[in-house]
Amino acid sequence: MNWAAYSTLFSLATFKFMFSAFPGPLWKLSFLETYVCIFLGGTLSASVFYFASDYFISLTNERLKKKNEKLRSEGVEVKPKLKFTKTNKFIVWCKRKFGMHVICFWAPFFLSVPLGSIVVAKFYGKMKFTFLYIALGMAMNSLLMTFLAYVVY
Repeated sequence: MNWAAYSTLFSLATFKFMFSAFPGPLWKLSFLETYVCIFLGGTLSASVFYFASDYFISLTNERLKKKNEKLRSEGVEVKPKLKFTKTNKFIVWCKRKFGMHVICFWAPFFLSVPLGSIVVAKFYGKMKFTFLYIALGMAMNSLLMTFLAYVVY
């Protein structure tokens, strides 16, 4: 058993899931070993960041508020945050066009797992089966990336 390879794949999948399966064939791991390592790493990270997303969002808001108060006390004029930016318009467009299932499956894949899980929790955190869709997306994406790593490359 190659515990160093397992732990490396696991930890790589916790943050950047998209590229985590590709070291598996180089370290002579089996298809199943690679699949299980990256699935467990991605799912653990998604669960931590999904269920702690309220804390991370409030922490970010508090830091921004303190930064703005500090700038105001120094006499710097703070411009209000724009609400209709291109990025916000793109996010709303994706949310309307693709829906909950697609965003739950692919946001942790294309974004990093922590950021994607927080985004999904922010948009769909009140819905009942959101985390189940994230876990199913992790299983599907793990299978896809492991297949690509072993068969295509």
